[in-house]
Amino acid sequence: MRAIDTGDTSWMLVSTALVLLMTVPGLALFYAGMVRRKNVLSTMVQSFGICCIVSIVWMVLGYSLAFSTGTAWIGDASRFFLRGVASQFHQGTDGAFTLGAGTPAETPMTIPESVYLMYQMTFAIITPALLTGAFAERIRFAGLCVFTILWSLLVYAPVAHWVWSPLGWVAGLGAVDFAGGTVVHINSGVAGLVCALMIGRRYGLKRDDMSPYNLAYAIIGASLLWVGWFGFNAGSALGANGRAGMAMLTTQVAAAGGGVGWMLVEWWRHGKPTALGIISGVVAGLVAVTPAAGFVLPGGALAIGLIAGGVCFYSAAVLKTRLGYDDSLDAFGVHGVGGIVGALLTGVFAYGPLSATASNPVGVSGSWAQLGRQAEAVGVTIIWSVILTAIIFWLVDKTVGMRVSSDEEQMGLDLAQHGERLN
Repeated sequence: MRAIDTGDTSWMLVSTALVLLMTVPGLALFYAGMVRRKNVLSTMVQSFGICCIVSIVWMVLGYSLAFSTGTAWIGDASRFFLRGVASQFHQGTDGAFTLGAGTPAETPMTIPESVYLMYQMTFAIITPALLTGAFAERIRFAGLCVFTILWSLLVYAPVAHWVWSPLGWVAGLGAVDFAGGTVVHINSGVAGLVCALMIGRRYGLKRDDMSPYNLAYAIIGASLLWVGWFGFNAGSALGANGRAGMAMLTTQVAAAGGGVGWMLVEWWRHGKPTALGIISGVVAGLVAVTPAAGFVLPGGALAIGLIAGGVCFYSAAVLKTRLGYDDSLDAFGVHGVGGIVGALLTGVFAYGPLSATASNPVGVSGSWAQLGRQAEAVGVTIIWSVILTAIIFWLVDKTVGMRVSSDEEQMGLDLAQHGERLN
């Protein structure tokens, strides 16, 4: 039995808690602050409900499908119900495990499998929670629950396996994704756009007042997301090491760049920088640096953040209006578009020595060839997410129902779906 590294394990335990913080309470508050008063509780409950549902789905099936050996396309059933996770325990002490054990691509870890699977669980939780922002204020809770189960298993788990499993076919192409640009952000953002198009626009859009109920909630939520993102990105180094330190630094720099980039474009276009705009820009910078965090230097991270801030402003404030779709809280505009920007720019700004190993002494460096690999990964993620999300949405809509009635929507989802409301 190979001994675990206690320093690496300690950092991964902290990172796991930080990523969970991103969903509850971070995303719950961020989204709740941007909806109308009558939908605040239901919006927060969606994040909490998804956290509960996906935790169980991940334990029963999801982890095994995403990270057991299996094939290049999907994992096998060896870890269903987390069978074998305790197999390395001896006299009360757990040992380090090997991802992809028994294959030519096996990857020895310095942490217990329980910690690794729990860390990955927090990613599986936040991804479907992110896409709820695209159809906020009009979704049936029962439909969302069923959709979340199917989407987690049929969309998220396969893409996670393709990109992060040692045997994954997308990883085999040479495309890289340090912490979830394709797996989390493009996947959820594109799925959110599909759902927004299929569910239709909110009742009274462009006629009724759709102003956010409480931007202070949104600012607090964005602040929690910012702090939690250090676990998201620096934790993806899977140890307390220099690469984790660099990923933390690039995360901070890109977040600042995203906030400034959005603020400057909004200031120039509308004459005032808004609170909602600045926090949206920070999130855009965080999203865009996610695939790049462990591959780029601070200068590259700043460029990624600034570019993402400006591009995501355009997608959320201009493109959405021109095309007429109702991406309520800009799940696609920030996460989908920001993820695409970051994944592609990773192929431009990657600095080889950060990822160099004994078997690959030059590491991953920015080049036309790497940009092409990144584009291929972006393309296959978009295609899979669009097709499978559309099928799942259609099936759930025809059986359980995905949208509330117009009367329930006007009443508000707090009362209509949960029988509660803010005092």
